Amino acid sequence: MSDSVVEADLLIVGAGPAGLYGAYYAGFRGWSVAVVDSLPELGGQVSALYPEKAILDVAGFPTVKGRELVEQLVEQAGSANPTYLLDRTATGLTIDHDDADPAAGGVTMELDDGTTVRAKVVVITAGIGKFTPRPLPAGDGWEGRGLVFFIPSFAEYAGRDVVIVGGGDSAFDWAEGLRHVAGSVTLVHRRDRFRAHQATVDSVLASDVEIITNAQVSGLVGDGVVEHVEITTQGGEVTTLPAQTVVAALGFVADLGAMQEWGLDLDHRHIRVDTAMRTNLPRVFAAGDITEYEGKVRLIAVGFGEVATAINNAAVVIDPEAHVFPGHSSEGS
Repeated sequence: MSDSVVEADLLIVGAGPAGLYGAYYAGFRGWSVAVVDSLPELGGQVSALYPEKAILDVAGFPTVKGRELVEQLVEQAGSANPTYLLDRTATGLTIDHDDADPAAGGVTMELDDGTTVRAKVVVITAGIGKFTPRPLPAGDGWEGRGLVFFIPSFAEYAGRDVVIVGGGDSAFDWAEGLRHVAGSVTLVHRRDRFRAHQATVDSVLASDVEIITNAQVSGLVGDGVVEHVEITTQGGEVTTLPAQTVVAALGFVADLGAMQEWGLDLDHRHIRVDTAMRTNLPRVFAAGDITEYEGKVRLIAVGFGEVATAINNAAVVIDPEAHVFPGHSSEGS
């Protein structure tokens, strides 16, 4: 356990696209910044769920893979020299705020490893919060021995027999990508209907990926590592297939965790904000998918604008003599 203290002008909770752009923007305003995330790598859901997927709705990029977008955002954020506190979860939040002297206040956040972060303002860009994969019932004890929940890179599965369990976007995106490099790809789904984007479904159905519906993976077999899977149909027929990797793409359970205890005005798993991205708590702003307001649209592009709005409005909290409008970034120093 750590007992270190990190100090910064701005603390960002969440290292996804909005958080990374927020780190850059904090540096643009001349602030020091710390970024906390419960995942061990930068990029949030993009890195964890679809690093190889083509993203089509980010301004300036006709198409960009999730991994490449994160790499560009990390490079951009690097200009702010942020302090990254990864694989750590925010637990406690204490706010010291005096309306009579706003410049004198601040926030203190405790992390689950014992680290304390002291900042003047917090911006929460935590997406859907901390998310954990839904377990594969037959996979108990096999994680790290052939059972995985994420596919961060297709290349490492070259020549392998891969079985994917699920019928949503992640399952089909990974099937579409793996079929070009894996020895074989089989997709198993308990229904004969799929939740994934229809264009991706059509592409996978037209490929050499084997689709087994109305069935489930009922057993993983191997000497120390997965070598075969047993698939049981609804009629009770059991089939054994070779597999060195089983991908459980069964969705995720999202949890705001300790944030639910901080006194934030919540709408289910989302934080209500005003037009300046202020929450109901002083010195606490939010941006990206975690926010809620009338007309909210959850897109990466929207998150970029929201976090810039949050940080520029936080400027007058950090320094009451500052202006919300920072000037144009193209104007130089």
